[in-house]
Amino acid sequence: MAEAIQPLGRSTFGDPSNTGNVLSEEEALSLLNEWVENDRLRLHMKQVAAVMKAWALEKENLSEDEAYKWWLAGLLHDADWEKYPNDHCRIIVEELEKRKIDPAIIHCIASHGPRHFGVEPETTMDKMMYAFDELSGFIHASALIRPSRYEGMDVKSVMKKLKTPSFAAQVSREDINDAISRINIHLEELIAFIINHQKEVS
Repeated sequence: MAEAIQPLGRSTFGDPSNTGNVLSEEEALSLLNEWVENDRLRLHMKQVAAVMKAWALEKENLSEDEAYKWWLAGLLHDADWEKYPNDHCRIIVEELEKRKIDPAIIHCIASHGPRHFGVEPETTMDKMMYAFDELSGFIHASALIRPSRYEGMDVKSVMKKLKTPSFAAQVSREDINDAISRINIHLEELIAFIINHQKEVS
C-alpha cells in the first residue's frame, strides 16, 4: 500500500438502520468490473472473497446469508485502490454508505489496514479480513513462480518465502504478523486454508 494513503479519520461507518442490507452478487460484480480494470487486482479481490466466505461457513459455522457478507466485504475491499490510490478505502466506504449497505460490511472494509486507515479491526469478520488480505496476495505470488502453480504447494515453502524479505517485498510482513497477533489461529493453519480455497478462483 502507498504511504500517501490518508487515514479515514473516523471509526464508525454507515447507519445501524441499514443492518442486513447487501448488494446483490450481480451488483457487487458490476461495481468490481466498473471500478477495477487490472485483472490481477480483480483476481486478488475474488480470491479474498472466496477465502472469507469459506472461513465463515467452515470455521465460524455461519449461515449462507452471514457468509455472504464476508464474501461481499472481501470482494470490494480494494475496489478504489486502482483509481484512487491516495483515497484508498475512503471512496468505497462512502459509496457503500450511499448505497445504504450494512455497517458491519463497511467497517470490515475500513479496518482491513489499520496502520494505513486508522480503523481497528473489531469483529471476527474484520480480523479475518485483515489476516487474509496480505497473506492471500503473498500465497498467490508464491504460486505464480511454481511450474505447477498451487498443485503440490505446501505450507513449509510459503513460510520459508515469508522469511525472505526480497520475495514479494511489497507484501507487509509487519501487517501479517500484526493480524495474526489479533486472532487465536496459527499462521500455518491460515496458509493451508488459503492454499486449499483460493486455488480454484479465477
